Amino acid sequence: MKIFSKLLPASKMKLVISSIGVLALLVFSSMMIFEATKAEVIVTENGKEQTVTTHSDTVEELLEEVGISVGEHDALSHDETAQVETGMEIEYKTAKEVTVTIDDKEEDYFTTMDTIEQFLKEQNLTLSEYDEVSHQTDESIKNGLQLDIAKAYQVTINDGGNKEQVWTTGGSIEDILQQNDITYDENLDKIKPAIDEEVTKDEPIVITRVQKEIDEVEETVAFSTERKNDNSLEKGKEKVVTQGRNGTIVKKYEIVKENGEEVSRELINEEVIQESQNKVVAVGTKVEQKELVTLSSDSSKSSSKEMTMTASAYTAGCSGCSGYTSTGINLNANPDMKVIAVDPSVIPLGTRVWVEGYGEAVAGDTGGSIKGHRIDVHVPTKSDAYRFGVRKVKVKILD
Repeated sequence: MKIFSKLLPASKMKLVISSIGVLALLVFSSMMIFEATKAEVIVTENGKEQTVTTHSDTVEELLEEVGISVGEHDALSHDETAQVETGMEIEYKTAKEVTVTIDDKEEDYFTTMDTIEQFLKEQNLTLSEYDEVSHQTDESIKNGLQLDIAKAYQVTINDGGNKEQVWTTGGSIEDILQQNDITYDENLDKIKPAIDEEVTKDEPIVITRVQKEIDEVEETVAFSTERKNDNSLEKGKEKVVTQGRNGTIVKKYEIVKENGEEVSRELINEEVIQESQNKVVAVGTKVEQKELVTLSSDSSKSSSKEMTMTASAYTAGCSGCSGYTSTGINLNANPDMKVIAVDPSVIPLGTRVWVEGYGEAVAGDTGGSIKGHRIDVHVPTKSDAYRFGVRKVKVKILD
């Protein structure tokens, strides 16, 4: 100032000082007016709030001023073209990328939601209580989140004939059974598909419950009849020397049942409780000398007694049959043996006969319905018995 005062007269010096003061006042006033005309705005960026005073006209300009660049999927509370006003509260959220895999199908999403639950609701991705999710739904979303969802489906389990539907998201058959507290016998029960196979939506799980039981059966062993020639007894007459006695045998069977139904029966042991005793019959062979006649086999057939009888057929496996004849012949062991059931008062047991349409046979059995002139011929199978039917036949006594 001393330099200026030396160079300028005092009057001019006062003028300069006044001008500087006025200029400073104008600058200060302008600054005050500039500051006073700024808008005060609250900007919240990803939850972090800041107050901004700005001369920006639009929201876009304001965001650029504070260094916020709005991406395609980001959330902004106002349109970027909106005019900035004092008291405005602008909220901005950066979108986070989420990769969702549902049953091996992958899709990328962008969201500004805070939690997984909010995100699922936003994208209309509904979950059932049986679905499996790789994260808890109340977890916060982080950028790059990998969310895996396994959708549950129903599978039918047929457990021994009882069907039920269960929910699953997959796994092995064994996993499904364990999850539903279904136990099984590894050594007996049958499971399809196999327990180590993967469960599928359309194929039911079938459990066949297998049981093994021991059954003891007491059976009667019919006695056999031994016929012995006796030359002291008149021919044509018979005499019981020893009465027959049935034996008793206990058989043990292993029975296999599937779902309660018997599927197989196997004989595993048999024990004789009482031995059978054969019936011994003496057959008279004594012939008066005057009755002795030498006959050829042909003449004997032609002169033998012949009668017409009603004949039906039976098998060793008929209902109530033991497989043994009343004379002790085992028809089960000899299915092709020619045996007929007779009324002993008409044809004595042990007699050889010829039956029309059947051939030579032995009268070796009796029957409750075989009375008088009626016989029952033994055939190997039921179909043979049906074919034979009931018919009238000629019967010749051969001896």
